[in-house]
Amino acid sequence: MAIPTSVQKCLDLQNISYALAADKAIHTAETTSIGDEVDASAIVKMILLQDSLGMVQVLIPNNCLLDLSPLCELLGRNLQAAPAEETDKITQRHGLELLAAVPKLTDFSTIADHCLFEKPYVFLESGVPGIYVKLAQDQFKRAVAESDLGSFSTLIAPYIDQSNNKFSDDEAQITKAVEQFTSLRIKQRLKNTLELPPMPDTAERIIKLRVDPDAGVGELAAVVETDPSLAAQVVSWAASPYYAAPGKITSVQDAVVRVLGFDLVINLALGLALGKSLALPTDGPRGITPYWQQAVFTASATEQLVKAMPSENRPSIGMAYLAGLLHNFGYMVLGFVFPPHLSLISRYSEANSHICPSIIDEYLLGLTREQISAWLMKVWQMPDEIVTALRWQQDGNYSDDFSPYPNLLFLANQLLRQHGIGDCTAQPIPDALYERLHLDPEQAADVIQKTVSNSDHLLSIARNLAN
Repeated sequence: MAIPTSVQKCLDLQNISYALAADKAIHTAETTSIGDEVDASAIVKMILLQDSLGMVQVLIPNNCLLDLSPLCELLGRNLQAAPAEETDKITQRHGLELLAAVPKLTDFSTIADHCLFEKPYVFLESGVPGIYVKLAQDQFKRAVAESDLGSFSTLIAPYIDQSNNKFSDDEAQITKAVEQFTSLRIKQRLKNTLELPPMPDTAERIIKLRVDPDAGVGELAAVVETDPSLAAQVVSWAASPYYAAPGKITSVQDAVVRVLGFDLVINLALGLALGKSLALPTDGPRGITPYWQQAVFTASATEQLVKAMPSENRPSIGMAYLAGLLHNFGYMVLGFVFPPHLSLISRYSEANSHICPSIIDEYLLGLTREQISAWLMKVWQMPDEIVTALRWQQDGNYSDDFSPYPNLLFLANQLLRQHGIGDCTAQPIPDALYERLHLDPEQAADVIQKTVSNSDHLLSIARNLAN
């Protein structure tokens, strides 16, 4: 166990006494304890911000959210998260894998949150994942002796608890958020209050087909072909090298019969129709995986995970695929319902990359993107499997109705994240989740590796959808 040479020299030059500590599990801001050596609530995280006046280093506890508003007010500045390329330059210059929470490693001004001084020991991120510099409080105070102090962090635990409430409570929570953040006249019926868009006509016709036991390939092709853009996307999808179909795919009927199958095409067409019903926000967080790229990779990964499950335990492949395509639909819904506030959410997400975006939604708006997207799916009378998948996809312990669908989304996104795909925050994958899906960790990891190996083909599909 070792820390980078640059960090060691910096601490030694200040005559700071320290020990090293390592965690024994993947850690996130949401976890309450880490291994035997590290107190998760005492981990110190460094966040790099900047404005026209230059860079500022901010120290907060890892289990807290950095509240930009009071920090900017305190300093009289308009700070935002530094671009990823700036952070990369610093980590590379000092031989780090991630930012180290060691103030004098750089010449930037530093400000530390008051709550960091409440515990007898703190654990500074060392620049190496999972390894920490353990300091007694007197040594930590020496390390930040020249730093400014302030109060600008918020514990996230209460917001995690709130976002995990029952689905039946979501409507009241959404109503409260709308009352607080919109200037619309509040009416009795929530759907009138929100003024959400109606379901696209093509999607309505596809849903009617889904429940028609007599519907066949001809009826599906006829509905899809009424929307030329949608038909072209389905054909393009089937013709992608990802599916390696022999010969040329020239029609929706070809896509159904020769390549994708009825179940997959009907859910693919439905997901594409809904995904195109709202415009992508123009002021999202910098550096995030593009919307359609996330959708395509998650849908493909979810499809392959289902195929890896024992046949007797598999949920509907098409339904799982649709859940994957729509998993981040809440991001677009937030942009539609709360357009003035999406920029604020984006800036907080950039500055709090260690925290799940849904917790930031909860903190700023009083509801999450999962809640509002699931509610919209319910209003649109989408299948309960999709409503449940979108609502509980961030909960690796969900084991109630239709649990395979949110469990598959959670697993796919956590494993894709390990390959740098997606924007979810790292969370431990519970053993019980693997058991519920009848998958073992190595098997699931191999499935995702094979999906990622097709990145070029999947990126090509995503680019076509984004146009």
